[in-house]
Amino acid sequence: MPPASQAARRTAVDVSALLERGRTLATPVLRAAVDRLAPPMDTVAAYHFGWIDAHGRPADGDGGKAVRPALAMLSAEVTGAAPETGVPGAVAVELVHNFSLLHDDLMDGDEQRRHRDTVWKVHGPAQAILVGDALFALANEVLLELGTVEAGRATRRLITASRSLIDGQAQDISYEHRDRVSVEECLEMEGNKTGALLACASSIGAVLGGADDRTADALETYGYHLGLAFQAVDDLLGIWGDPEATGKQTWSDLRQRKKSLPVVAALAAGGPASERLGEILAADAKSSDFANFSEEEFAARAALIEEAGGRDWTAEEARRQHTIAIEALHAVDMPAPVRERFTALADFVVVRKR
Repeated sequence: MPPASQAARRTAVDVSALLERGRTLATPVLRAAVDRLAPPMDTVAAYHFGWIDAHGRPADGDGGKAVRPALAMLSAEVTGAAPETGVPGAVAVELVHNFSLLHDDLMDGDEQRRHRDTVWKVHGPAQAILVGDALFALANEVLLELGTVEAGRATRRLITASRSLIDGQAQDISYEHRDRVSVEECLEMEGNKTGALLACASSIGAVLGGADDRTADALETYGYHLGLAFQAVDDLLGIWGDPEATGKQTWSDLRQRKKSLPVVAALAAGGPASERLGEILAADAKSSDFANFSEEEFAARAALIEEAGGRDWTAEEARRQHTIAIEALHAVDMPAPVRERFTALADFVVVRKR
């Protein structure tokens, strides 16, 4: 949990309203971008975003937490610009993020996201790949069609972040086939997979608002470490999260043999629980019956991770990365209310339940 002083700041800022502002301003532009896609990709994308159900009927699905759009618009305000200045950046980042979700769900075999079947389950793997590719292309279009110098700078940052994101997914997949991954390797992977895009979201609105590179780089540092905190919390929820809140299966990361931070930290800790966990996971990797394991078997693995200290270490790492993120804001001159909102969003990330 954040210190009491930070919790007090969070209560002074309505984070729900901040997230809703990002969602409200970004969604019409996001929907207009998706409408450009050729059929049936437009329909498949609309299903993924929760705007329609599997039968094409209008739906009000869970569109996610909207942290990235909120950050993009908030960063525009660093420069004194209106939050609307950050909308193209918010939409571009959301398109890249959802490109990655479509592909990741297929690669990971995830059948549920946000309490509904994933795109590849409903529309097939080919459509998941094609729509993901289309969203990535749209992201760059949305920025470049602004036709400004600032848009070109923003696009460059988005492309760099996208490449890091892809690198992170490649690392994540390769780690699933290794017996051991170091904590340093895991943090590098998560920095690529999650930190890079949150870093971009935290700076892209400022870039569109005319911020210099020094300011944008400091905001990226904030976002990168916020991303590491975000992913650490995600890793905890991936093992111990409530399926009703997360929209995923119980023990979801254990079912996929993910080398997430709690697992990696537990294996590196040493001691009887750590050694027993290592033996079990090595046997799991060779098991032909892994998909049929019972709830009790996954619960036993989670208990060993916790006993070895992986859960507590990851929670502390989330807090450490949160602190680094907040400290990065000291290098940026911005209005006090904007700074308070950046801090409140960071606090939200480390106390969320989904």
